[in-house]
Amino acid sequence: MKRTILFALIVGAFLAATAVTASAQSADPHARLQIAEKMFQERCKKSGEFIHRTAENVDGVFLMKIRPKEINYGDQYRMDDPYGNDSGEETYIKTFFSGFYRNSSPPPRGYRYVEAIDPTDGKRYRYTGSMKVVGKKDVAAPNVQINLQQNPNYDLSIYAFVLDKVAALGGSPRYGVTYDDISTREEREYWIVGSSLRVIDLKTNEVMAERIGYMMDRGQGNNSGGRSPWLLAARNACPAFRSASGIPPIQTDQTRIFVVKVLHPIKEQ
Repeated sequence: MKRTILFALIVGAFLAATAVTASAQSADPHARLQIAEKMFQERCKKSGEFIHRTAENVDGVFLMKIRPKEINYGDQYRMDDPYGNDSGEETYIKTFFSGFYRNSSPPPRGYRYVEAIDPTDGKRYRYTGSMKVVGKKDVAAPNVQINLQQNPNYDLSIYAFVLDKVAALGGSPRYGVTYDDISTREEREYWIVGSSLRVIDLKTNEVMAERIGYMMDRGQGNNSGGRSPWLLAARNACPAFRSASGIPPIQTDQTRIFVVKVLHPIKEQ
């Protein structure tokens, strides 16, 4: 009897989901967009940055999840937080260091170290970073020749910000950073994604701050001509992403920008 009831519930849930899918897909484009716009505006009412408490002189953070390297351009139902799309893997870690932005003037504030779990072995590591020589410039290149003629002491070294990785000892940092895709199936049917980015006090399990964001593809998944629905959805987001005249919205570095509003990095001496 219990198995029969459970089976009926599963079938009912499947049929309900199928009905929503069929309804969304069968609607004419104009009607679909109207429904999507209305849903999106309702979601935007609960979006924003909600900072409940900040912390001073924070030297390091624990990244509870690392952003993947692969970008989701248009997979409608992959729950990988397209709104929160940022740099991936090691570059994501690097964004939390001031030295990574050596070409910025002034460079944004960052942390002295970052800790994270390496998914390949499940162990926690501490990362620090610095500029290091990673190669030499081609002395035969015309621009290098010009620089050498103008300055015999011209530096031929190629520099890059490099991470140093060691096994983390003792307890993890007090403050953690994590993210989640909070989309529902119904929202994804209308090409809407929801995102949660949280800063957590791991000592007390308190959520110190949370950013709730939504975005919607106004093309409703149209991928003609190589169109990337989720990348274009960033133009229709709340909160909106950084942008400038003629430049598409910038999603990279969004995590660090929010985190430093909450966890104020220790000032370098």
